Amino acid sequence: MKRIAIDMDDVLADTLGAQIAWFHERYGYRWTRADLLGKSLFGEVAAPEHAAALEAVLKEGSFFGDLPVLPGAVEVMRRLARRYEVFVASAATQFPGSFLPKFRWLERHFPFVPASHVVFCGDKSILDADVLIDDSAYRFPRFRGQRILFDAPHNVDQKGFQRVANWSDVARLFLDEAVAVSA
Repeated sequence: MKRIAIDMDDVLADTLGAQIAWFHERYGYRWTRADLLGKSLFGEVAAPEHAAALEAVLKEGSFFGDLPVLPGAVEVMRRLARRYEVFVASAATQFPGSFLPKFRWLERHFPFVPASHVVFCGDKSILDADVLIDDSAYRFPRFRGQRILFDAPHNVDQKGFQRVANWSDVARLFLDEAVAVSA
């Protein structure tokens, strides 16, 4: 059975949307996703002291427990899990305080993904999967399987990767079916 590893932040979870909302609530920024095309919140858009404040919140970890789910993710993941061996692979070691909140988030929104199929790692090249779907191209160079870049504002300038724009694209690619994805 083919194995598919899927990133959590900005693939399953709308982490960027939650970060935009966090900056708006605390500092009044009114960014849209279009404003962030090709940019990073850290170092390019937010004031350094504001970015440092979010960094501290992310390191504490509870931020990751209440993220919105990206449209279509639950339904397509459920269908993928019937046909493939599906793993959620998160580079949570960057924010060790996020382990438990991320795990609980996955239990709540993706209860059909067994705990044994949740992988918290730093370097995703260790994954023994046929496919990796991730929003961060820097996770791909040493990964040996098929690399699929999930569209996000920060990766619009990344070239040379197969891309999916949303979960409907994932369904078309792996399930040979279209799934309506509402925004």
